[in-house]
Amino acid sequence: MPSPKAKNPSRSGGSPVLGSSNGRYEFISLTKPLNRSTPPQLLQRQGSDPTTARLRRSTPPQLLQRQGSDPTTARLRASESPIRRRGSSSSTGSASGQGMPEEDGIRLNPSFIRVALSSLLAIDLWLSKRLGVCACEDSSWGTFRPLMKLIEISGHGIPWLAGTSYCLYKSDSAAGQEVMLNLLLGLLLDLVLVGIVKAVVRRRRPAHNRMDMFATYSVDRYSFPSGHATRAAMCGRFLLAHLVLAAPLRVLVLLWAGMVGLSRVLLGRHNVTDVVFGFWMGYCQYNLLEMLWLSPQALQGLLGQLS
Repeated sequence: MPSPKAKNPSRSGGSPVLGSSNGRYEFISLTKPLNRSTPPQLLQRQGSDPTTARLRRSTPPQLLQRQGSDPTTARLRASESPIRRRGSSSSTGSASGQGMPEEDGIRLNPSFIRVALSSLLAIDLWLSKRLGVCACEDSSWGTFRPLMKLIEISGHGIPWLAGTSYCLYKSDSAAGQEVMLNLLLGLLLDLVLVGIVKAVVRRRRPAHNRMDMFATYSVDRYSFPSGHATRAAMCGRFLLAHLVLAAPLRVLVLLWAGMVGLSRVLLGRHNVTDVVFGFWMGYCQYNLLEMLWLSPQALQGLLGQLS
């Protein structure tokens, strides 16, 4: 005959599960943690649940094995626990209360200037490649390549230095010598400034360029800025300001300066931004030359101090 305690197990302060294998009832304490080992009777009850049985029948055994052995699934199950959810919500609340760090905000939001420069660089490379129609003989405008190379030589530094030195030597008037002397000073200043900028920036020439240029030096393998464009802009302003020229000649000087810059892009020597910056730099170099203008008297006094 069973004992009264076995019939009324709820009076002992526990919750009965099922009878164990030795015929005695086991109780689960409400104040102690649960045992990890599940009794076989509880497994039998879970197996007798019709919903659980249908789910197990619909799931392939290979998927059940993979779910049990997959470490990702185990981590997901562990993260679904109430303790982890409470901890994550508390940490999220504290982080939102403190606010996002400034470095993270800058990292997530790139600056507008950087995006604008990247877009401008992409457009510059695309446009320069499309305009390089005289880069080689088999290009679409390859027949005009000799003419473009002739314009290229007309804007080179060596012909300008040689011609200015010859005119300075042959000039008889003081005004002519003064003009030629300052033009020579401007050409030397142009070589120095362009060389410094090219050595600092070190931008490579376009990939479709052929290195068959006339009289190149070490810094000439770099592209930014265009030395021909700076020289054309500075010399064009100098000739228009200090030489008495008729209107057709003034127009011819402007056309020559523009064709020199255009030939650099058509031949594939430079990108568009190299030429545009070169024109601006040459324009500013003329202003600097006007500030450093040397008269024959100032030159004689300078030579007297040096001697």
